[in-house]
Amino acid sequence: IIAVSKTFDLNHIKPLIDFGHSHFGENKVQEAKVKWSEQKKIKKNIKLHMIGKLQSNKAKDAVKLFDFIHSLDNQKLADALSKYQVNFNRDLQYFIQVNIGNEVQKSGIDPNELKSFYKHCLDKDLDVIGTMCLPPISEDPEKYFMRMNYLNKDLGLNELSMGMSADYISAIENNATYIRVGSKIFGERKK
Repeated sequence: IIAVSKTFDLNHIKPLIDFGHSHFGENKVQEAKVKWSEQKKIKKNIKLHMIGKLQSNKAKDAVKLFDFIHSLDNQKLADALSKYQVNFNRDLQYFIQVNIGNEVQKSGIDPNELKSFYKHCLDKDLDVIGTMCLPPISEDPEKYFMRMNYLNKDLGLNELSMGMSADYISAIENNATYIRVGSKIFGERKK
């Protein structure tokens, strides 16, 4: 379970850290940097997940701070992440974000381009452990989770990042291994 801590300050998150939870998700590099840089030095077991859209100009800071990137979605980003991994001698784990609903407003690789993009990532020595999706909000996610499970298995990958507070049970039933839960843990976000 990735506790989605975006927009919550460290005081709100600290009880969960003190309880021993180690996987946290953020969607903005700058916010994560301010919130987690010192905390990760204190608590070595914390694993930080970048779950939001990542632009290639933020790749340098992302590689320094995060352990997992769930939003790998284009070659320019893959190339930048590969370069900075070498520069900082860090090995991150990646999920390729798939635009499973073919929604114009969402990021992600077209499902038909997934295999060629996966090959590009491997050529860049990125440790792609799975795929990730955000199904259309207005539809039943089940059919999208089923398709993602199929696409993930077709690539021979073991990890699958999908499901949030509203649909994590359906995601788990379709072999999700990482789920992103925020409001069910921390409460509603402040606007």
